[in-house]
Amino acid sequence: MALATNLGYPRIGPERELKHATESYWKGELSESALRATAAQLRQQAWSTQRQAGLDLIPCNDFSYYDHVLDAAVLVGAVPTRYGWPGGPVDLDTYFAMARGAQQEGLDVGAMEMTKWLDTNYHYIVPEFHSGQSFSVASSKVFEELDEAQAAGINAKPVLLGPISFMQLGKSKEPNFDALSSLLDPLVEVYAAVIQRLTTQGADWIQLDEPFLARDASSETLAVLERAYSRLAEAKGGARLIVQSYFGQVADAYPILRDLPVDAVGLDLVRGPENLELLARHGIPADKWLVAGVVDGRNVWITDLAKALDTLERVADILGGLERIMVAPSCSLLHVPIDKQREPEIDPELLSWLAFADQKLAEIVTLTRGLNEGRDAIDDALAENAAALGSRRKSERARNPLVRRRLAELDDSAARRGGAYGTRRIAQRAALGLPELLPTTSIGSYPQTAEVRRMRGRFRRGEISALEYQGFVESETRKVIELQEDIGLDVLVHGEFERTDMVEYFAQQIDGYAFTQLGWVQSYGSRYVRPPILYGDIHRPEPMTVHWFRFAQTLTDKPVKGMLTGPVTMLQWSFVRDDQPRSETCRQLALAVRDEVLDLEAAGAKVIQVDEPALREGLPLRRAAWKEYLDWAVGAFRLATGGVRDSTQIHTHMCYSEFNDIIEAIAAMDADVLLIENARSEAELLAVFRTFNYQNEIGPGVYDIHSPRVPPTEEMAEQLRASLGVLDREQIWVTPDCGLKTRTYEECVPALRNMVAAARRLRTEIRG
Repeated sequence: MALATNLGYPRIGPERELKHATESYWKGELSESALRATAAQLRQQAWSTQRQAGLDLIPCNDFSYYDHVLDAAVLVGAVPTRYGWPGGPVDLDTYFAMARGAQQEGLDVGAMEMTKWLDTNYHYIVPEFHSGQSFSVASSKVFEELDEAQAAGINAKPVLLGPISFMQLGKSKEPNFDALSSLLDPLVEVYAAVIQRLTTQGADWIQLDEPFLARDASSETLAVLERAYSRLAEAKGGARLIVQSYFGQVADAYPILRDLPVDAVGLDLVRGPENLELLARHGIPADKWLVAGVVDGRNVWITDLAKALDTLERVADILGGLERIMVAPSCSLLHVPIDKQREPEIDPELLSWLAFADQKLAEIVTLTRGLNEGRDAIDDALAENAAALGSRRKSERARNPLVRRRLAELDDSAARRGGAYGTRRIAQRAALGLPELLPTTSIGSYPQTAEVRRMRGRFRRGEISALEYQGFVESETRKVIELQEDIGLDVLVHGEFERTDMVEYFAQQIDGYAFTQLGWVQSYGSRYVRPPILYGDIHRPEPMTVHWFRFAQTLTDKPVKGMLTGPVTMLQWSFVRDDQPRSETCRQLALAVRDEVLDLEAAGAKVIQVDEPALREGLPLRRAAWKEYLDWAVGAFRLATGGVRDSTQIHTHMCYSEFNDIIEAIAAMDADVLLIENARSEAELLAVFRTFNYQNEIGPGVYDIHSPRVPPTEEMAEQLRASLGVLDREQIWVTPDCGLKTRTYEECVPALRNMVAAARRLRTEIRG
């Protein structure tokens, strides 16, 4: 009989219990033992939910206090020396210092680099490698959590990030050092020791995630994949190993993956439907299981159960029976909210189209039953599913003829600025009156304090009037404008106190979106977001930001930026409709942003920032698909910003995205000022500008806002000197890496003062 399994479950808790406990621990308000108790309770709750849903095989070690890639680094002792780790078990404070940095007596150290987990909005901590590095088992987490699960009567499957993906996701800290060829063998020995210990604990199945298989892989990488798993097969004893891929097709890697000396292969049959044809063409050994990912783990729409059963039945035909099939989601359910039944404010019709993590578990179990017992056994579920799918197909709420007509009538001129960048630069300098060298600004948001959140909650609950709430936001805006003037920033922002989230805020003012109350997913660490649900055509009925821009600009003679989220980021950070091409949806979003850009300009905005941090994130994992994506993604940004005057300066911001390999596309966006993350990457992002002649202005961030640490002035000055070694001095802006929403004023104000001081110091040095 086929089995029902899961690849990973959300670890945050239905009420964001992990966030609250972790942040309390960081503040010193909660003990380590209390934090660990909360974590244990969340694990038990997750296992219980999955067992009650009817899963046969349940993951463990999918829980993390911060990030599962960081967990893998700690497991194998890949702790950079700067964190002062003496060896032995890695303690929790060292773990969090690696993730967030630390600034305390005896230790002043920045965080490790953070970037996007393949093509998702989840951020992971980037492992670091260097020559002569050694590895050892330095964490007992995976063993303790298996013990916990077994004690609770769970048929538990430990989940580990596979060794090849761990190496591929990390970075060498030395030039020309090939970490994969030099360090893989000692790393695999540690993995072998971990697997041996899990086997002695009674693990039957062990899941090793190798998401790198969805990317282009060299023959050398595939060869070391074979070598690594041959060694792990020797170590597994009586346990059975699963090599799990996800996020797309495995392409040329399939024949090697198929023949690895493991017991099961996991394929994503949702985002990688080509995997089914690979399976049919190349087959699978008669002693090997297939983990069939037929339920979408990345989006919130219900599964077409009849279609998924068609896929599973074809898999059964290829395998010659049901007994070697595990029915699963396409990837970990980390990327979706927990339970749609906790969303009473979503109307029943739309709710019937949705499936969150718990509903996806039910779909997996239903499909497994239908495969094992026949479709008649799940007649009622199939009928209910077909009715919901039919309702969605027929619904008029998804189409807006006005939007479609406007897009059809646009010509190519809509995506072009009036003059070339050189002409625009002259007009903008005349209009803005900024310092000739190293102008300073911040990215957008200022701290969302407890008082800001409290007042927003009171307004939402009807405890204060709209007028009272507006007065509060005006007061906060006035204070932050005065603060920025006191700090000495050159281009100001209004602070965004009226905004809950850089996507949700705009989506709430646009037709075609729906929203959750508790639909949280993890972005990084304790940073959770509620992606809005984009179900229909996009239409902006009225201006969204003009009021707050106008108010802020009346408070200062310095330019205040109009702050918008770009169309690609609105797309990527939403749960997007799957009934039309994403490119079409993105053009609709671009049209809405364009209308807002033009309204801001008409209201007097001389600088408008259209953020696109998700541009690189959306890049397909296979290089062959890059051009098509970049053409429509860049086209959407240009459509959003193409209608303004030459004297209006367009900024865009990108953070935690490795964009060196798409720099030509970024240049084609033709933003006047590009603001990029650079503080954590040790100027690595600047390397591309040594060879690519980027003409427009650029702000390589000098302050890592994802850490509570306050960098000193000289540290930021050194980063600016590094930038001056690569870029023309008249190109450079001085800025933090990202918005300051998640920081406190006690952290960000001294950091911004140091940043402005660094800019002034460098201006003096340049002028001699």
